[in-house]
Amino acid sequence: MTDQKTVDIEKLSFEEALQRLETIVRQLEAGEAPLDESIDLYEQGDKLRAHCEARLKSAQARIEKIQLDADGNPAGTEPLDPE
Repeated sequence: MTDQKTVDIEKLSFEEALQRLETIVRQLEAGEAPLDESIDLYEQGDKLRAHCEARLKSAQARIEKIQLDADGNPAGTEPLDPE
């Protein structure tokens, strides 16, 4: 558990953060950690979840939608408007 506390979450890639989050979930589901450690794990997991969510939102904002011309050929891109 110590190495998870020393890592700067903001520097983790989405994949690294998700892997750490999955590890924490497994530890909490196993129910073998003492209460204080479980609380620490939960707090760490919440920070990792927020980091993953922010990375996904950032990626979504960068996705571009391909515009097609009248013949159906790619004619350029425009920002994705998910709503």
